[in-house]
Amino acid sequence: MKTHYWVRASSSDFSGILPQPRSGHTAVNIGKSKIVVFGGLVDKKFLNDVTVYDIENKLWFQPECTGSYSDGQVGPIPRAFHIAVSIDCHMFIFGGRSGSKRLGDFWVLDTDIWQWSDLASFGDLPSPRDFAAASAIGNRKIVMYGGWDGKKWMSDVYVLDTISLEWTELSVSGTIPPPRCGHSVTMVEKRLLMYGGRGGGGPIMGDLWALKGLIEEENETPGWTQLKLPGQAPSPLCGHTITSGGHYLLLFGGHGTGGWLSRYDIYHNDCIVLDRVSAQWKRLPTSNEPPAARAYHSMNCVGSRYLLFGGFDGKSTYGDLWWLVPEGDPIAKRMVASPSEVISESMNTTMANDGLTGAKEGQIEGSAVSELQKRLEISVSHSHSDKIIDEMEDKEFVQMASRVVGEGSVGKIEALRDHWMKSTPMSITLKELSPLLHDYQRLITRHHIGKVGSNLQLAKSGFSGKEAFRFYHFRNASQLRMNDIPNLLAEYKVLLSAVRTN
Repeated sequence: MKTHYWVRASSSDFSGILPQPRSGHTAVNIGKSKIVVFGGLVDKKFLNDVTVYDIENKLWFQPECTGSYSDGQVGPIPRAFHIAVSIDCHMFIFGGRSGSKRLGDFWVLDTDIWQWSDLASFGDLPSPRDFAAASAIGNRKIVMYGGWDGKKWMSDVYVLDTISLEWTELSVSGTIPPPRCGHSVTMVEKRLLMYGGRGGGGPIMGDLWALKGLIEEENETPGWTQLKLPGQAPSPLCGHTITSGGHYLLLFGGHGTGGWLSRYDIYHNDCIVLDRVSAQWKRLPTSNEPPAARAYHSMNCVGSRYLLFGGFDGKSTYGDLWWLVPEGDPIAKRMVASPSEVISESMNTTMANDGLTGAKEGQIEGSAVSELQKRLEISVSHSHSDKIIDEMEDKEFVQMASRVVGEGSVGKIEALRDHWMKSTPMSITLKELSPLLHDYQRLITRHHIGKVGSNLQLAKSGFSGKEAFRFYHFRNASQLRMNDIPNLLAEYKVLLSAVRTN
């Protein structure tokens, strides 16, 4: 299995209008030509916009849709946590949540002419629900399993014939999985595979089941079988994605419980592969830092690449786009690409952790960090390399240490450094940039320039040439650009590791 690389999408990858941050949305592939993103949730606002990625032209656009109305506007009402499945050029939508209401409406979008049709009048529909999961059966039918109706978890199986537009509840014999929501399903050959989810008031589940009897020509009695496969199985998960790519099913993200005594969910960002040939779980080998952990995102195949968008981590809603690509892919050569146009979205979500508001999303030119700091009234103290001050005299540094580890904590300076060692570029907030830059310059002054002079022995540090200590002469954090943040953090980690081992 090839090593894969996570690379943040850059402005050169796309043109057009990128989708706004969201979670609980759907993103479906229409053949090999486009990906259609619909709905979702951001800042308690439910969405019903349609944003399309034209794969061949590398263009994001918002089509002007026509067709059936709901609540005085074209198309379905705003929603999240619905199902969406494509059959040929049609995207079928069912259910979801809008506010506190579970939905049971049924729509189709013709992506050739961008026309919505309300299909609620076509026969009996499944009961309203959110957090269900669905998959296409060949190029005619759709299967849906489970969900939550606001009072109970569900374990029913419905099959939709997209020609007759009739829903049929499948009568399943034998042992059935516990009712659940937030799980994933995908058709593999003649079986529906279902993994994880939450249900029954207990912890999040990590079981894998296969449903037979969905292919009429096979004349099999519908029935579930629990599968226990060898290998490195994923943690119990809810809100994850499972994406088919060749011989592999790629499972990414999701959240799980910290255990019976924990009140908090743990969010994941690892990649687990189900190898369809050997029928075992494997960890996908990845060579660099993954995106921030999240759930209720979308992950789509684009040729040999995967495209990750959006999601939620319990605090922040993401609007970032990431490629997961195999070694040898031209995108892999970039390794870390963090354009201001893209990172500004994730920085806006990071700011939500601090209760900061007021930064306009979108296209921030020039020194994006400086602009955001001004708008958010974050002070920018000058830090010239010839005026490096001690940690305890650096007010911003001390305040940040107190904020991260608590007032009066013993060893809070080293605790703050430990925090930065564990941080990712996406988790660094704007308020941390100035004290981080100060400490970066302090470490260089004390442990490199102070000992070996200006001709630094940089090979030892893991950097060479122009890449070495490139932020040492920055006067303050306002000089940083958005795409400097991953490099600053990487250099800081190498510096601190070298200091601590000497």
